[in-house]
Amino acid sequence: MEKTREEIDVKDTWNLTKIYKNIDEFESELNGIDKLVDDVVSFKGRIMESSDSLYNFYVAYEKMDRTLTKLFIYASLNRDADTTNSKYQALRMRVMKKNEDIASLTSFISSEMLSVDYDLVLSFIKEDDRLKEYAFDLEKMFRYKEHTLSEKEEAIITLATNAFGTGSDAFNYIDNADINLGKIKDEDGNLVELTNSNYIKYMTSSNRNVRIDAFNHMYEYFKGLKNTISACLKGNIKENFFLSKVKKYSSPLEASMYSDNIDVSVYKNLIDIVHDNMDLMYDYMDLRKKALNLDEMHMYDIYVDLVKIDNDDIPFEKGKEIVFNALKPLGSTYINDLKKAFDERWIDIYPNKGKKSGAYSWGSYDTYPYLLLNYNNTTDSVVTLVHELGHSMHSYYSDKNQNYFNSQYPIFLAEIASTVNEVLLNDYMYKNANNKNEKIFYLTEMLDKIRATIYRQTMFAEFEMIMHDKESNGIPLTEEEFSSTYYELNKLYYGDNVVSDDLIRYEWARIPHFYTSFYVYKYATGLSAALAIATDILSGVDGARDKYLRFLSSGCSDYPLNILKSVGVDMTTKEPIEKALRVFKEKLEELKKLI
Repeated sequence: MEKTREEIDVKDTWNLTKIYKNIDEFESELNGIDKLVDDVVSFKGRIMESSDSLYNFYVAYEKMDRTLTKLFIYASLNRDADTTNSKYQALRMRVMKKNEDIASLTSFISSEMLSVDYDLVLSFIKEDDRLKEYAFDLEKMFRYKEHTLSEKEEAIITLATNAFGTGSDAFNYIDNADINLGKIKDEDGNLVELTNSNYIKYMTSSNRNVRIDAFNHMYEYFKGLKNTISACLKGNIKENFFLSKVKKYSSPLEASMYSDNIDVSVYKNLIDIVHDNMDLMYDYMDLRKKALNLDEMHMYDIYVDLVKIDNDDIPFEKGKEIVFNALKPLGSTYINDLKKAFDERWIDIYPNKGKKSGAYSWGSYDTYPYLLLNYNNTTDSVVTLVHELGHSMHSYYSDKNQNYFNSQYPIFLAEIASTVNEVLLNDYMYKNANNKNEKIFYLTEMLDKIRATIYRQTMFAEFEMIMHDKESNGIPLTEEEFSSTYYELNKLYYGDNVVSDDLIRYEWARIPHFYTSFYVYKYATGLSAALAIATDILSGVDGARDKYLRFLSSGCSDYPLNILKSVGVDMTTKEPIEKALRVFKEKLEELKKLI
């Protein structure tokens, strides 16, 4: 029976008293935030008056923003530990409302700062050394000058964007609140409710009839809503074109990559390289088909494990030991800092009634990089632990080594540290496997990760690009256009060794990431970078470990491509992705020998 929050041992929970000792201290800081906001608002009309004024504005803004973020983190973490606790729900809502009010009061900042020429900013930095720590933040801001319109025009765009998002909202209801996938028979012949959360469980079942049933129920549901969902996605694509055009970008793709200062060629380069290496994917699918002894390999067969191993009784202390052993290649400095996560209680370990599901790493500049887990003694729990620790250590090093404005690493880099940890864990488990079956299990685990993250996410990225190109060329975005385009891509990416079942043409209709356009490619580039880094570290390449620690400490002190170049990964070239696919090839050859 699941424990209540009060029944969980305190040592197994995160220590939030390091943020605020108690609610009274929280309330005191929340009540004092208005004074900090007034300090910021007092600069209205004079932010760019002088170098001294600009510096003092930054000081005031930082103090306000850090305090507000800390308040939100504290309220949110408490809420997530027990979502049934109305006290913390109310605290979080109060902070959110305060945040909305502050956003309105401080909305003048960007337009006021961008009203001057960047040359003036450079002259301020030159005459006042105190502004040097804000130089890169200012540079990033002024990159948007040519894409920032007049105050009246920006107000109109704000009104328009407030009306946007209906397609995304509608899809969210279809995919969550209103979803009904029906019931299927499990391996024991019991009728069970199929849901988004348990779908993958049944797709990995060793009973093929269970897999077929789950697959058919899932895609029949989305097939039945294909026209509604196509209208949702078409609306999202049209919103992208509206915003990119009025903001003077050449395309929605360029607009989406602008904040990271990444050229669209990086996106297209990924697709081209994956296309050049489709033979590896086909080879792997052929091997899976033979290993599973199937006459035909279908889309509902690609997730099932080739072998089963007994590795789902791993208590937290054992999982912790595995993690430390797996991450030893990162060196003593990393390992000693990693111990703080456990000694200082960054981690909320076990599930309890009302606790938020899943896992995450989250904190602020003035808190620990906390981890929420729902550890349940499985191999997946150990993978989740090592993954989230990767995020937390990235945040720990960035916060420790960068100023506030340069500490928050961008999404483009966000999954690299967590994935490096996963690669190191997989390597450790493979090398310490007790038998042939375990070796096969860990090889296929890595192969499937590359298949799902590099090949499949690139297929998603290509689908997005094609559909936006069709809109640009005046081709009506009908359901048939979405479905047939997706179906042809699926056949291309999986090859002739896999039957592209007719229902898979509707898979596009269940992908929520398509409503955050041109985002999924970052999963593929992130894994490619992580594999390149981890391979160099495991191979003992001179300086690789030190470069990686510098990467973790970089935050957003430079544009993401430059930060990656400093660790020897140049995403403007073919090498990182080709290097990742060489790992795929090497693992595939090892698997062939074992099978």
